[in-house]
Amino acid sequence: MTTQSVLSLLAAGAAGQPPVWISYLPFVGMALILWFLILRPQMQQQKAHKAKLEGIKKGDQVLTGGGFLAKVIKVEEDYVDLELGQNVRVRALKSTISDVIPPAGAKPAND
Repeated sequence: MTTQSVLSLLAAGAAGQPPVWISYLPFVGMALILWFLILRPQMQQQKAHKAKLEGIKKGDQVLTGGGFLAKVIKVEEDYVDLELGQNVRVRALKSTISDVIPPAGAKPAND
């Protein structure tokens, strides 16, 4: 075998291989899927929850992280004063509030 034929075989083999960046495409695809299916919706949920907590006002009914339904008496920067029952008042961190309950007369969102 001559040197010319060996060089032509090497050049043909190198030309037949795909570029190196193609091997990274599956990882890029998985990262995009992870972003759009898991991370992005979670960030949107956190943003909506934060907006809901910032919108709490006196008289709202809230659900605490411990499962208590309470009426908001006073709102401060990081704390809220809640009334759990008649003459039963507690102070809670805003971040421990799970949800703001709509008034009983409000129309459900799915109707």
